[in-house]
Amino acid sequence: MSTVDSLWYLADQATQRAEQAAHDLDSRYEPTLCYERTRTVSRHHFRTLVERIQQSGTPYGTQTIVYRPSGELLLVYHEDANRWVLPGGCGHRGERFRETARRELREEAGIEASYDGLALRADVTVRCGATETWGVLPIFAAEAETTAIDIEDPDEEISDARWFDELPADTRDRGEILAWRDRVLS
Repeated sequence: MSTVDSLWYLADQATQRAEQAAHDLDSRYEPTLCYERTRTVSRHHFRTLVERIQQSGTPYGTQTIVYRPSGELLLVYHEDANRWVLPGGCGHRGERFRETARRELREEAGIEASYDGLALRADVTVRCGATETWGVLPIFAAEAETTAIDIEDPDEEISDARWFDELPADTRDRGEILAWRDRVLS
């Protein structure tokens, strides 16, 4: 089997796992908003994302929109992404999506929160040349129970965490996060 055939085969397996993950999410939760994203990546990065999707159905893990009753949202600064993002990450084997979101929130910001449900669901298409696959990005909503920030990120990817009333311009998926806040917290 050639490298191209091998990559296509891995992508096809990942797509099947993504469909299972999407079905699981849809049977458990009803997201407030759905959106789609497409990322074109290098062959090496594509293989990494395909492996993640094969394991869990998600290329980028699970995230949480954490809010205070005042409407402020919690963001973390991700050094590799070089921007503000929602707290989150990849799950451990056997961990459910919401368990992953809760653990990542504790690690990246030290925040405890009461989870409401699925806020957003993104379908992320990942491309490398003519080969593509997709995965889901579940984003849960949670009201902060604690608000003091304490970063204990074992991956050392998060360098800052803050509460924002106005989201910075360099916030990943800023438009979708604000659309959710306007729809749900207003």
